[in-house]
Amino acid sequence: MRTDLAVIGAGPAGLAAALAAAARGVRVTLVDAATQPGGQFYRQPAAGPAAARPEAPHHRWRTWERLRDGLAASAVRVLTEHHVWCVERTPEGFTVHALLGPEQEQPVEVHVRAVLLATGGYEQVLPFPGWTLPGVVTAGGAQAMLKGGLVVPGRRAVVAGTGPLLLPVATGLAAAGVEVAALVESAGPGRLARHAPALAAKLPEGAGHAAGLLRRRIPVRTRHTVVRAHGDDRLTGVTVAALDAGGRVRPGTERHLPCDTLAVGHGMLPHTDLAESLGCRLEGLTVAVDTGQRTDVPGVWAAGEATGIGGAALALAEGHIAGCSAAAHLYGTAPGPAPAALKARTKLKRSAAALDSAYAPPAHWPEQITDDTVVCRCEEVTAGAVREARDLGARDERTVKLLTRAGMGWCQGRMCGPAIAGLAGCAPAPAKRPFARPVPLGVLARQHPQEGLS
Repeated sequence: MRTDLAVIGAGPAGLAAALAAAARGVRVTLVDAATQPGGQFYRQPAAGPAAARPEAPHHRWRTWERLRDGLAASAVRVLTEHHVWCVERTPEGFTVHALLGPEQEQPVEVHVRAVLLATGGYEQVLPFPGWTLPGVVTAGGAQAMLKGGLVVPGRRAVVAGTGPLLLPVATGLAAAGVEVAALVESAGPGRLARHAPALAAKLPEGAGHAAGLLRRRIPVRTRHTVVRAHGDDRLTGVTVAALDAGGRVRPGTERHLPCDTLAVGHGMLPHTDLAESLGCRLEGLTVAVDTGQRTDVPGVWAAGEATGIGGAALALAEGHIAGCSAAAHLYGTAPGPAPAALKARTKLKRSAAALDSAYAPPAHWPEQITDDTVVCRCEEVTAGAVREARDLGARDERTVKLLTRAGMGWCQGRMCGPAIAGLAGCAPAPAKRPFARPVPLGVLARQHPQEGLS
């Protein structure tokens, strides 16, 4: 299969990029692991479930309708259920390697002249005692159940952690009939107030969610955190406590909240595996791009959360700019990106930086983790084992992995990496994985079978 441009990821950034490039004459193939385009933000129900008001769990549904209808009317080739595990540079351009279908065993190759990475982000998970109990889910996981399965995770929920995602999760669950016992946010109002000028573009959206909380009488506990989840076979409640100005738990402020669901999240991290394997330069944990969303690898663009967590509106603007830039490179086609997209990108990047600063996890969260708390669920490594490795001299995630096996499991450290770094006292670092997802050995054996043979 050959085409001009492969856009990897069919969320807001990928959709905007594919439509912009296709409108300028580029042959575009849009590749995504899900059964339908939309990404996490516009996640669609799987075949079977139906809703009388499919827009109910979503925000900015009209924008999705424009993207969906534009995609249907375009010449973009859409490949769903294609799980990309590697992008290989070739003399002719690039080969996108994917695994097809839910079993992820049938290999597919797409040969392209250029690649646009719109791989999105994933949730940062910080452990605490009891976090492995059934009934504890990530905030994004609860939202995905609601949007993709039209189901709710339980009857009485606590939504906790930090970040703007908690607001739509709490109001979405309440609108679906879940009793939301509390929204527990570790950040204080003062941190948001300090960034008010930069957050002006986000005020209408935030005000709408705040009105939803008031309308549904959801208690909000700011500068609080979950210190423990309780239960034997499943979750029965959580203990929350207040935080002092330094981010430490204030003794004597603990309070028990009965619930059967805890939706917890501490922000997002960018998906950079494909960019790293291509050799793209990173700035911290994000893919570095120029004003045209070009990476430093010729023929590779990136847009959306991979270049910095900023939300759907920023992803749409960056995707449009990247699609226009890729089209200009491939065919020299005009017009360039819409001025509104350039202006929106500048404004929304300021807002994203302000939100990132305002919603940082509590500075001393590792102190709340008891030694018997499992940190790496794949390999069942406890916090005590990680601390023991730190005391032996491990000062980075890789050394901790070598000493404890933490991060060697199915997720390859995607879920436990931030926790390992926090307990080891180091900053999270890119993992430099060779593949973006697990690959059957049979598939690898069929890649370039003649190489190494005499």
